[in-house]
Amino acid sequence: MQVANTPNMDRLAKEGMIGLVHTVPEGFHPGSDVANMSLLGYNPSSYYSGRAPLEAANLGVDIGEQEVAFRCNFVTVSSGKMVDYSAGHISTSEAEYLIDDLNRALGSDSIRFFSGTSYRNLLVMKDKDFRDFLKVKCTPPHDIIGKEIAPYLPSCDNKRIEKALVDLIIASQDVLAKAQVNKVRIDLKENPATMIWLWGQGIGVDMPAFKEKFGIEGALISAVDLLKGLGRKIGLDIIEVEGATGYYDTNYRGKAQAGIDALRDKDFVMIHVEATDEAGHNGHIDEKIKAIERFDQVIVKTVAEYMKEVGGRILVAPDHPTPVALRSHTSDPVGFVLWGGGVPASGAVDFSEASASGADVVVPSGEELARLFLKEGV
Repeated sequence: MQVANTPNMDRLAKEGMIGLVHTVPEGFHPGSDVANMSLLGYNPSSYYSGRAPLEAANLGVDIGEQEVAFRCNFVTVSSGKMVDYSAGHISTSEAEYLIDDLNRALGSDSIRFFSGTSYRNLLVMKDKDFRDFLKVKCTPPHDIIGKEIAPYLPSCDNKRIEKALVDLIIASQDVLAKAQVNKVRIDLKENPATMIWLWGQGIGVDMPAFKEKFGIEGALISAVDLLKGLGRKIGLDIIEVEGATGYYDTNYRGKAQAGIDALRDKDFVMIHVEATDEAGHNGHIDEKIKAIERFDQVIVKTVAEYMKEVGGRILVAPDHPTPVALRSHTSDPVGFVLWGGGVPASGAVDFSEASASGADVVVPSGEELARLFLKEGV
């Protein structure tokens, strides 16, 4: 952020409050599920069961009795190492064909695969020991880029459950190797989907409605099933934007305009951009800087100009860090800017890591920051 040219966020930082916020509670893995739940004002200690059930909510997949949902990535593994957590950011249409193949070959009354967006898909399993699935140690594939996968395969004390999951992952290799989609990708020298990778498991959990919690109506704009599923769980309107991809080429302008349109009859809108996170996982520092600049110069500028006319508040914050050097998430606090509605001016020179850290304002949780923002505290 110090390198990126962000005049609009810099102005909000100068005119508003800047500081750090802990979005990931102690003891939780630093995932987008936990961090965004926190930023939306919900304590993960009370409502978090796992990532996959939130994605299931967006796909309209019910998690029934004795069922558990897993995030099911298409990944590229070569010589026993995790090469790509996204199978070359496989397209959604290609992924749908592969999900169909998996259901035909490996599906049953107790094993169901569901297609999501790109590499982000879903597996639902039914088992009498379903709660033991929650104790399985699973690792996000983006945390082990370049590493041997063997030490990170699912493991738990219930060896029957462990074997069932590992066997399913291993069996997927043969199914995907035969898929015409992957043969085409190999010919094009693109990373094929060589395996599924299971993680982020959980069961269904009820959450109080956003309107019930904060007394206002809201909407959410994102290309990511996880965010949209979280929004649906708490009763936010989910606004679909054409060209919103969850990647570098996402439709920034369309998201900005959809956000303004939503504010004409909603009290609150969350506009989520995934491109910065993907750039961090890919180790693409130039793309990360570009994504931050596009976010500032299209979304922040558009929304800030509108809000200056009509009044209101803006909160700008990442959900968690994804350092390019690590290519994975961390639990470190993130910088935020809170602007408008009586918030005192900090006079900060910019919105950057250094300015946020030096502001001497540290909010202990995303939940508390949400209350400050939505309840108009300072």
